[in-house]
Amino acid sequence: MKRLLLPVLAAGALLGACLPAPALAQKAKPAAKNTAAVAPPAASAPLGALFAAYWQEQARLFPLEATAQGDNRYNDQLPNNQTRAFRAQQQRFYQQYLAALRKFDRAALSPADQVSYDIFAYDMQIRLDGLQLNSWMMPFAQFYSLPNTLVQLGAGTGSQPFKTVQDYDNWLARAGQFPVWADSAVGNFRRGLQAGVVLPKPLVQKMVPQLQAQVTEDATKSPFYGPINKLPASFSEADKTRLTAAYRQAILTQLVPAYHKLADFLQTDYLPQARTSAGIGAVPGGAEMYRYGVRQMTTTDRTPDAIYQTGLAEVKRIRTEMEAVKNQVGYQGDLAAFFAYLGSDPKFTPYKTPADVLNAFRAIQARITPNLPRLFGRTPKTPFEIRQTEAFRAATASAEYNRGTPDGARPGIFYVPILDATAFNTTSGMESLFLHEAIPGHHYQLSLQQENTSQPQFRRFGGYSAFSEGWALYCESLGPELGLYADPYQKLGALGDDIHRAIRLVVDVGLHAKGMSREEAIKYMMANEPISEQGATAEIERYMSWPGQALSYKTGALKLRELRARYEKQLGNKFDLRAFHDEVLAGGSMPLAVLEKRMDAWAARQR
Repeated sequence: MKRLLLPVLAAGALLGACLPAPALAQKAKPAAKNTAAVAPPAASAPLGALFAAYWQEQARLFPLEATAQGDNRYNDQLPNNQTRAFRAQQQRFYQQYLAALRKFDRAALSPADQVSYDIFAYDMQIRLDGLQLNSWMMPFAQFYSLPNTLVQLGAGTGSQPFKTVQDYDNWLARAGQFPVWADSAVGNFRRGLQAGVVLPKPLVQKMVPQLQAQVTEDATKSPFYGPINKLPASFSEADKTRLTAAYRQAILTQLVPAYHKLADFLQTDYLPQARTSAGIGAVPGGAEMYRYGVRQMTTTDRTPDAIYQTGLAEVKRIRTEMEAVKNQVGYQGDLAAFFAYLGSDPKFTPYKTPADVLNAFRAIQARITPNLPRLFGRTPKTPFEIRQTEAFRAATASAEYNRGTPDGARPGIFYVPILDATAFNTTSGMESLFLHEAIPGHHYQLSLQQENTSQPQFRRFGGYSAFSEGWALYCESLGPELGLYADPYQKLGALGDDIHRAIRLVVDVGLHAKGMSREEAIKYMMANEPISEQGATAEIERYMSWPGQALSYKTGALKLRELRARYEKQLGNKFDLRAFHDEVLAGGSMPLAVLEKRMDAWAARQR
């Protein structure tokens, strides 16, 4: 999302981070009382049966992803996705379904089924291509990791439910499988050391304290004890006693030792051998890894150099607009001085408490609500909430959106990390941040997609960063049409967010394909947007850990702007912006080439 992802997408490591976190296939259990995973696809019967079979099998393969989607059948499972056997299993799985798909005559399918065919074929092939790379030798990094995800799940603040005794037992079973995963991750890190496929040193230095934070001798001080603090009153005294003892034991004998082992290994064995280079291009096979990351995250065949040139042009364009705002407010110095002024003048940090910050975001929601019907005909049924990011992860978190469940049991949540409310700067782009992470950005796109039971489930719950992040960034440009950016400082904040994504095109390619150092990338970012050195460092290290992902935002947003301009010109007074938005969202997330073909067909129908 804006300055994070994560959580919307499935867990994974480095180049595979947008793919579901694998889990070993196991014998299916009887379905729990959950209908989110069994809605009928609106495809021709044979093709729909293929998609339905795929979805059921992948839910068993990727139980964490199933949990995130509200499918609770596999909440007790955390299979080991770090093994060679599992990677081979994945390969067989994707090849099997790709071969089955290709038995269909695409030309004989309905237009809707052709879109599903194209998305599914792309998805299977890109996953197969990713399995040919050695990114498994870097199992996790500071920005996206299963160890961090488990804390959020086990604390009871994520998608893992803690409502019934069975829910509590499910987590115990899942947590009990983490030590084996951790041992295998250490083994893969060691393989990487032998092959020279290692993480950059600054990233490892961030990972160690994240892991050490979960090491405690007092189980009640662990985030994993959170569900015990909220045991439902309806539980029997016997169950409360049993679960309390079991959670203490699991924390002290399984979870804490596993986190301690990972932290010690990274600190003692791995860190001294971590690389000093910033980009993935420096490791054996790194150039191929980066080309794959670019293709996977942009869903295009654009070359890194072409993307780099687009970034330079966008930075130049947006700087010109920032200069105009600087002049509008009467500031006399240059942009660098203006950025420093924005970060230091007390009038831009008016908040006293976290509640003040959250209420400011709620006020933004109230301002745009009357204008939304002019731009959108369809709105989600999924509830929406604004929350402060939990303390245990706030220091390394960014503002983010966590999707809800289609049945409304869990709302979509816009999380705001607030370490110090008195330092929260209003010029950071609060209005554009809300449009991106919340409404109409991720909340509209993800909720409408999940709620659309006419689509096959791989489309309801799948996702492509270029589409999802592209849509969210595009939504930032809707500020004036939604009654925002009247304050020049909020407009500047929106421009700051826009140039932030343009800078990503320059520094991501620079780091991974052009030999740019971490320090050079930080310096370039600070020279072109109002951001602190700490903020720029966190951003650059994020790109170092997830090659190519940062390219998806601008790539997708520029494509949507291109399509909107094309149809405004083609259709003239027949162009309906609300209908355009509804059609973009109606099909859910998809590769950009598939989206363009689908939207061109829509425009032809309007004519």
